[in-house]
Amino acid sequence: MSDTMIELKKADLTLGHAAASVHVLKSIDLTIGRGETVGIVGPSGSGKSTLLMVLAGLERLDSGEITINGVSLQGLSEDRVAEFRGRNVGIVFQSFHLIPNMTALENVAVPLELAGARDAFERARAELVAVGLGDRLGHYPGQLSGGEQQRVAIARALAPNPRLLIADEPTGNLDGETGRQIADLIFSKQAERAMTLMLVTHDPALAARCGRQVHVRSGQILDDGSLNQGRSAAQAGGTSALLQASKKAGA
Repeated sequence: MSDTMIELKKADLTLGHAAASVHVLKSIDLTIGRGETVGIVGPSGSGKSTLLMVLAGLERLDSGEITINGVSLQGLSEDRVAEFRGRNVGIVFQSFHLIPNMTALENVAVPLELAGARDAFERARAELVAVGLGDRLGHYPGQLSGGEQQRVAIARALAPNPRLLIADEPTGNLDGETGRQIADLIFSKQAERAMTLMLVTHDPALAARCGRQVHVRSGQILDDGSLNQGRSAAQAGGTSALLQASKKAGA
């Protein structure tokens, strides 16, 4: 199995029509490895969220190539892309996107049922317990705090056991302390399941928690973070060597 989870080649996308059209992504090349945590940063309107939507299969490229977990999405029908997304990609949005007339349990279980899971409600219950909402299973979104709603959304994203977790400003609608708790939850689940995490954020502290930062401006990648990632790995290796040498010297 390849170590690459995401590969974009010459990815190009324009949204809108005629005078209202906007060239959102401009010939983007990007490679992300399995298990990486990647923060996508840049000014508003730079194309960050659109890039995430392309990775989720919610926006189709005009041209170029996109491969996720070894599968090229460009040649797939909408139904096949949706099926692939349901098995491989979990998505957490800033605004939660919960169904208001469904309980927390139903919000997590129904997508699993639609995907054909026979144990949908058992899996949903386990995921909600895992994110600290075992006593909120029967509550509706309007009865939950913002942080609790985002925990439901995270449980929903994790329930299919995806290889790729996409989070678009997951703490943007939360106060500082609640946002930190949600960030802790996302990173702990990423590490626990060895998922690839792609995270859009305006929060420098949250981006800094990622192992790599991709800087986007005007639909182009200014810095894909690969050099810094290599430098960090080299520094970590050097530090490890020094520690080993110190231990030997002290032995």
